[in-house]
Amino acid sequence: QVQLVESGGGLVQAGGSLRLSCAASGRTFSSYAMGWFRQAPGKEHEFVAGISRSGGNTGYADSVKGRFTISRDSAKKTAYLQMNSLKPEDTAVYYCAASAESPYGSSWSEAYDYWGQGTQVTVSS
Repeated sequence: QVQLVESGGGLVQAGGSLRLSCAASGRTFSSYAMGWFRQAPGKEHEFVAGISRSGGNTGYADSVKGRFTISRDSAKKTAYLQMNSLKPEDTAVYYCAASAESPYGSSWSEAYDYWGQGTQVTVSS
């Protein structure tokens, strides 16, 4: 069992930066690939970024590539999403997720077993 708690969301102006954190409970954090997803009002849940169990492989949605960076710190049992050059269209609730089955950060939400409660990110124009 893994519990995930996101933090770091907030209100920022367009062009600004935020860093989201996802703290995991349990002793097997390194056994899980991690992903970040988001959902904006009236829009579908969408993949943002994923990272493998080792941290050696990452993947991004085209909409955030070059602006967002996913990382993980196994000692702290925490995954991060550094978001730079934020745009109003990045406004959403951001969720982190952990996958026991997929060794890589899958873009498929069904691959994930555990989800956090979400943190709101609002980007003003």
